[in-house]
Amino acid sequence: MSLKQQLKDDLKVAMREKNIVKRDSIRAINTMIKQIEVDERKDLNDADVIKLIQKGIKQREESIAQYKEAGRDELVEKEQGQIDVFNEYMPKQLNDEELEAGLKEIIAAVNAQSMKDIGKVMGQATKKFAGVAERKRINEMTKKS
Repeated sequence: MSLKQQLKDDLKVAMREKNIVKRDSIRAINTMIKQIEVDERKDLNDADVIKLIQKGIKQREESIAQYKEAGRDELVEKEQGQIDVFNEYMPKQLNDEELEAGLKEIIAAVNAQSMKDIGKVMGQATKKFAGVAERKRINEMTKKS
């Protein structure tokens, strides 16, 4: 089952169960999907949907930081609830050991010798770990390796 179909099915369930947070979160994802499909006139696959969900998570994390500054705890809770629902549709994230092992393979494959070669490593790593590790984590781990 595609991720888009799973979202549609889960939306129906959330509506039946009157789960407002999940319903609104799935609607937000569907809105992002629909906007891209209409604007760019293409059908999104699961990888594209995962990228959109990641973008949505990042936006909500930024909003949480702003709401905390303003002392708006009710809005922080709302945004965090949406992040929790968004994370249900994300693939399992790699732990540090798995990410480090994968990066070492890439470093060996591209024959990286110094920090000058970080671009080659990052290019391969972001493709390989798309959806299962954040770019920021990949970058930090690459600099350590």
